[in-house]
Amino acid sequence: MIRGAMISELFDLSQTIAADIFEGKTYPWEVLPEIHDFILKLGPTLPKDEYEEKEDGVWIAKDATIWPTVSITGPCIVCHKAVLRQCAFIRGNAIIGEGTVVGNSTELKNVILFNSVEAPHYNYVGDSILGFHAHMGAGSITSNIKSDRKNIVVRGEGQEIETGMRKIGAMLGDWTEIGCGSVLNPGSVIGAHTNVYPLSSVRGVIPGHSIYKKEGEIAEKREEV
Repeated sequence: MIRGAMISELFDLSQTIAADIFEGKTYPWEVLPEIHDFILKLGPTLPKDEYEEKEDGVWIAKDATIWPTVSITGPCIVCHKAVLRQCAFIRGNAIIGEGTVVGNSTELKNVILFNSVEAPHYNYVGDSILGFHAHMGAGSITSNIKSDRKNIVVRGEGQEIETGMRKIGAMLGDWTEIGCGSVLNPGSVIGAHTNVYPLSSVRGVIPGHSIYKKEGEIAEKREEV
């Protein structure tokens, strides 16, 4: 096992409506093929006084804010007090947590966004999971497929995990901060409470409670006194 890449190390599962999908799994990317069916199973069970099925497979909390120019393809669940701003593009298989912000021209596909996530400006988030209070700086993206189209291998601590999957974006632990203009390469895992410098190109597993400055230069965060 790769330390820092496991579900138990990355996420507070009480901060997502999708907690059950992680049951019995070790690594977060294992849930990606199940998001579609999970939404279609969960959606009809949501309280009808709190959620409205706007169209087939699209459930939106009545207190969510959806701008008129937003495009949503199901299946999708938009939770309480989420905000989808102008020209957000939801391509399907998306769970958008409570209080989450999906900003202008941000595109989502096959994702779980925990509560209070911010993807507010020109972000692409595909085949990815963003933990509680994770923040994507303007223009930062998850790259979800290799240029050679081969299966993705997750690397960390001198170990490799063959995922058997062609599409994996990034797994962001709780309270991660991704700097503006950064690219998270396929299969990247960013540990909880970690900051990534702007304009970074990130690969592999980055430890929690650290600062990623560039490849080969990762500093441990100092505890605030």
